[in-house]
Amino acid sequence: MLFLTPRYRKEAEMVLRAARKLIRYRRDILPEQDLISLHEGITRLEVALRKRSREDIEQSAAKLHETFDLAAPAQPLAGLRENTEVILVALVIALGVRAYFLQPFKIPTGSMQPTLYGVTGTQTTEPPPALPVRVAEFLLSGRTYIDVIAEEDDTIVGLREINRFHFFTSTEIITHRRTYSVPAPLDVVRRDFKIETGRRVTAGIPIVRGHADSGDQLFVDKLSYNFVRPDSGDVFVFRTTGIRRIIVAPDMGSQYYIKRLAGLGGQTLRIDPPRLFIDGHVAGLPVFQRVMSMRDGYNGYSNSSGGGGVFPILGSPDDTYKVPSGTYFALGDNSYNSSDSRYFGPVPEQNVVGRGLFVYWPLIGRWGLIR
Repeated sequence: MLFLTPRYRKEAEMVLRAARKLIRYRRDILPEQDLISLHEGITRLEVALRKRSREDIEQSAAKLHETFDLAAPAQPLAGLRENTEVILVALVIALGVRAYFLQPFKIPTGSMQPTLYGVTGTQTTEPPPALPVRVAEFLLSGRTYIDVIAEEDDTIVGLREINRFHFFTSTEIITHRRTYSVPAPLDVVRRDFKIETGRRVTAGIPIVRGHADSGDQLFVDKLSYNFVRPDSGDVFVFRTTGIRRIIVAPDMGSQYYIKRLAGLGGQTLRIDPPRLFIDGHVAGLPVFQRVMSMRDGYNGYSNSSGGGGVFPILGSPDDTYKVPSGTYFALGDNSYNSSDSRYFGPVPEQNVVGRGLFVYWPLIGRWGLIR
């Protein structure tokens, strides 16, 4: 049994494996004399191991170890180089997986609620709970507690969003004398915590108190659409490059949106709230029926935004829209609060990145496969 094998024998077998490996990997560059010495040393140690003589095994292993060191002397900074190689290989593998198979994606807005959630904020009057509770809630549900107290009487003169590593977003609240950091996106700070320029703050009184719940973070399957075409009802991610009405600052590059694929090229769509019609029939897939059910947080499909503005496409119950060939029509499940194809038009086929596959964080709530 392995755990009963004497230590000297284990060490000898390790030396033997290393010598054999050296010959396999460096046979073409080792001097002939080194190869002969290694082969002789391996044969000598194999014989000693068969005879089971401790003295012969230790002597033969020591001799082979010496021969090994002469044939492959230790290189300076070998450990650093080896660790660097491991890190680089891991990085290449990770980049390959991200480029061709799975890509992490963070839900930026609430346009897919309640199927998928963006970052939401909640004001409270109570101070944050104890540290262990905060840590547990962050790990399990993605909740971050916020308690920013004004240090002196002042006035808010600006708000600035800071994005680090594409996943960590905070907002700086700038007053005349100080800058306060809030771990939440700018739109959440404005919308949910009611922070605007010109507001007065009072020393010792919270500027922002409450919690922000992280947007769902998921993996996007970039492989499947290489073999099958996107299908009606899929939750899919696409680039905004070249899509009319979506204006992105040049220094930001293309943005990524996530919506539900509601219409394929050639299909004719109509919305008569709360129902979606595809080619003259009420959309029959369960994912569409769920949105139209007006239950569990779903409010059905709409012709206008929550603010009352009518969309330029499908803006009334009588309007129809035929999806152009080679494009897809995208709708958010949170129809009254979604900027989608009703506003910016169809999504070109070449813009599609992949299918929303699996919510990996937070660990409770919507964790699991995306429907």
